[in-house]
Amino acid sequence: MNRSMLTFVLLWLVSPLALAVIETYEFSSSDLEARYQQMSAELRCPKCQNQNIADSNAPIAQDLRKLLHQQLEAGASNDEIKQFMVSRYGEFVLYRPRFSGATAVLWLAPALLFICAALVVFVSLRRRGRSLPDSALSEADKKRLQGLVGNTEKGS
Repeated sequence: MNRSMLTFVLLWLVSPLALAVIETYEFSSSDLEARYQQMSAELRCPKCQNQNIADSNAPIAQDLRKLLHQQLEAGASNDEIKQFMVSRYGEFVLYRPRFSGATAVLWLAPALLFICAALVVFVSLRRRGRSLPDSALSEADKKRLQGLVGNTEKGS
């Protein structure tokens, strides 16, 4: 392999590393840095379907991380930051959306589905119990069954 080909292969192998963005923010206290880490893990990237802004490389996630840093340094509380993000991007930006009329289905659906399933099981078991008629056995079968049951009772 000649030298230029080897250089090309090495650059090709290393190129994905150059695309990774490493952001470093200066925090005025370690408490703010801890809050930044926590908040960036709790906020969902609006572009990525299931990534938080800490893990996403999307440009919007980079902007949100920068905005989060600025708001933390400005003294905003976690609730104020969440409220700002929700007002700008909607409840989707939160991994744990708040309970409201719009998100009631998300919070109540599991309980409602469980109750519906329990009702279906209960009703089907009740119907199954009622569907067996007393005259399912013929008279000859009933006498034979009584004879068999009688023999086992005498033997015990």
